[in-house]
Amino acid sequence: MPPWFHVRLTFGDGAVVDARAVVSEGRITLGDLSAGPPAPPGPAEDRTDPAPSADPACTGAPARHRARPSWPRGREGRRLVAEAYRAAQGEGRDPVLAVMSETGRSRRRSLKLVAAARDAGFLPPRHNRH
Repeated sequence: MPPWFHVRLTFGDGAVVDARAVVSEGRITLGDLSAGPPAPPGPAEDRTDPAPSADPACTGAPARHRARPSWPRGREGRRLVAEAYRAAQGEGRDPVLAVMSETGRSRRRSLKLVAAARDAGFLPPRHNRH
């Protein structure tokens, strides 16, 4: 998964919009949006630019944490996990890593999602018991 970056838009009236953004497969995804009010009315000479943020993410460096993409819950989510798992198997890739990449979850959480997909019947049992 590509790194997330901090983006700040500053408007002429002093209003600011901060967001986290990532570019993946030619698409821009925004997360963690926040906005600040415009500067109070008054002469332009009285306005000062805000002090630089101490947040290292504001420097354009990759964010320390990554926003997790939304993932459907319930039956639909388990079906999508199974599809990602089977597609990775068919391509000879690590299926759990594919689920991790698709869902944005940790390895442990992805394994739980795979187990839930098995329990729901979307994937075959892990071991054949005699």
